[in-house]
Amino acid sequence: MVKTTARAALALAVLCGALCAAPAANAAGTADTRAADPWAKRAASAYDALQRNLYQGAGQHGLYLEKFPQQTGDNAHSYLWSLREAAAATVDMAALPGTGQRYAADAAERFDAVQLYFDPRDGRPGYDSYLPAPLGQGGDVFYDDNSVVGLSLLDQYHATGDPTYLDRAVGAFDIVSRGWDGDPAKNCPGGMDWVDSASNNMRAANVTGLAAELAAELYQVKHESRFLGSAKKWYGWNADCLRQAPGLYSNSLGDDGTVNTTLWTYNSGAMIGTATTLYRATGDRGYLKRAVDDAQGSLAYWKQGTRLHDQPAIFNAIYFDNLQKLNEVRPDPAYREAAGSYAAQTWQENRDPADGLFRFQPSGGGDYDPAAPAETLEQSAMVQIFAGLATHRS
Repeated sequence: MVKTTARAALALAVLCGALCAAPAANAAGTADTRAADPWAKRAASAYDALQRNLYQGAGQHGLYLEKFPQQTGDNAHSYLWSLREAAAATVDMAALPGTGQRYAADAAERFDAVQLYFDPRDGRPGYDSYLPAPLGQGGDVFYDDNSVVGLSLLDQYHATGDPTYLDRAVGAFDIVSRGWDGDPAKNCPGGMDWVDSASNNMRAANVTGLAAELAAELYQVKHESRFLGSAKKWYGWNADCLRQAPGLYSNSLGDDGTVNTTLWTYNSGAMIGTATTLYRATGDRGYLKRAVDDAQGSLAYWKQGTRLHDQPAIFNAIYFDNLQKLNEVRPDPAYREAAGSYAAQTWQENRDPADGLFRFQPSGGGDYDPAAPAETLEQSAMVQIFAGLATHRS
């Protein structure tokens, strides 16, 4: 209890100091956005550290290391999910008020690199978990990986207007649609398989929720009934089969009927984001109510003790991003307060000032571990969180 209280006090103190800081000015006397906003400054610092230590350069196809320093047995480059988060972080940097344009070329390069993971594979295409030949040995098509790739492609489409990204996001939707399990004999029929493999034996909240969010966002852009029908069906399965309480969803349902009741913040977030987008796209206030209920219920749970602190940073980044989506249609200062408190605490406790890298427990969250390597996945998560706070200021 003492440890929790001390952490909360520290987080609030750092947050207050950050938010109350006076704007800096450049030589011309005009406020510089990067210097004026402490969150933008922290986003830039975390991004610069990511690029110095984990980015492998244009000569290595714009790819990243999985960890720094590189560990014995690591692949030459990162897994897809890690690169996707670096891409998402760069899109967020490109959206920063006043300074974002300097990151636009970086964002385009990130998506060229993501495309290197795409494997046409004999009629069952998908983004492999690792680079296919000639750059790597390939990997399985994980449907959660492909869902988040689709969501980032949509973000890049909205940022640039380039229809190539929209077309690829539709392709990602087609990939993840294969994951729907139509076996009527299974307990609570439906749900999305985790991986495109005969060995898959579970239907997972993360895949189903993130795929539903992708479908809802595509419907909002393209207004095609297939996207709306899929979003409603996939969202409904999570709500019917994995919901423990408002905002809290079990990890997965096994094909043998067993339920993995582990809770993750990104599963809360995906359902909040999907319901919010369905409300915006359809005007159905029932979805707005569900989004608000899930946001309030999940915050009441995750803000207890060290629960947010102990979650993987990338899961929290997804959670906070979806709370912000809801905040845009139904404002509540509690959403930003939760993100800001977590961000301030993590900057203070998990960042090594010597290299600007964040280090966590092996789970990707929790207390600082000086012996742990930094990871593209979690470093990118912190960039996303800081940039989100800088871009959305209320």
